[in-house]
Amino acid sequence: MRILVVEDDKDVAGFVLKGLREAGHTVEHADNGRDGLFLAASENFDAIILDRMLPGGIDGLRLLETLRGQDNTTPVLFLSALGQVDDRVKGLKAGGDDYLTKPFAFAELLARVEALTRRGKGDGPATRLQVGDLEMDLLSRSVRRGTQKIDLQPREFRLLEYLMRHAGQVVTRTMLLEGVWDYHFDPQTNVIDVHISRLRQKVDKPFETPLLHTVRNAGYMLRAEDI
Repeated sequence: MRILVVEDDKDVAGFVLKGLREAGHTVEHADNGRDGLFLAASENFDAIILDRMLPGGIDGLRLLETLRGQDNTTPVLFLSALGQVDDRVKGLKAGGDDYLTKPFAFAELLARVEALTRRGKGDGPATRLQVGDLEMDLLSRSVRRGTQKIDLQPREFRLLEYLMRHAGQVVTRTMLLEGVWDYHFDPQTNVIDVHISRLRQKVDKPFETPLLHTVRNAGYMLRAEDI
């Protein structure tokens, strides 16, 4: 699953992000309400974990009310230190699907998020990505190009998923550092080059038509000829 965590407490956010990634999920993080609203409104997520008290001029309630006003039905789990009955009622009335108070056990948080996504709303989030003859199944975490299965390491899978979600767009190194490695600084290493090279060996080299392109002085683009 692709999950957005909107949490300003660094320790809590780090704990949740680490646990979700170890469970095999792709995670984005925002540490304030304004950035959280931007991400939630502009990208597709299977679930959102949302704190009530947030900096940035937009708290959790307002963020969720804005999303629901835009007909965004992504399942939302409130994660908050505000645990009184009135607090929980306000969160649910604002459009929350579940409410978990701090402190919490990660196993319970994970179970609640997975339960929310099983319920489904509308057509639900996409479980498959496709660019040309390249297909990714997000549920089985498998990748095929044409009839050939492609075996990827977890980080390679996350990198390819990010590129496929942004197919036809230039993806900068900064975007990859933040979206795939969760770095909010330049580590001054060739980690991106190494993983892009490995991905090309698996996704492009055995096939006639390349999909992964380098955009000089800009970044990378995954595209099929018809994009």
